[in-house]
Amino acid sequence: QVQLVESGGGLVQAGDSLRLSCAAAGRTFSNYALGWFRQAPGKEREFVAAIASYSSLGTRYADSVKGRFTISRDNAKTTVYLQMNSLKPEDTGVYYCAARSAVQSGRLASDYDHWGQGTQVTVSS
Repeated sequence: QVQLVESGGGLVQAGDSLRLSCAAAGRTFSNYALGWFRQAPGKEREFVAAIASYSSLGTRYADSVKGRFTISRDNAKTTVYLQMNSLKPEDTGVYYCAARSAVQSGRLASDYDHWGQGTQVTVSS
């Protein structure tokens, strides 16, 4: 079992930046691929970005955030980050960190076994 706790959300204006963090505790962090998902009110949870168990093995991004968001991880600190630049109002939602016991990441919520409680990101126009 791995426990995930997100932080770093907040209220920002369009064009601003935020960095989300997700601290993990429990099993060996480097055994897990990690992902970020988000959910806007009235919408389904959607994939944002993901990273393999080691950074060198690759990252994935949703088309809507490619070039603006960067996912990274620090296995020594057991933390995954989501750097979000050039934020848009449509980026508003609750952002969730997720983990799966695998080398490679996935794009589906069903690919992940463990979830954090979420952190709210609100981007005003």
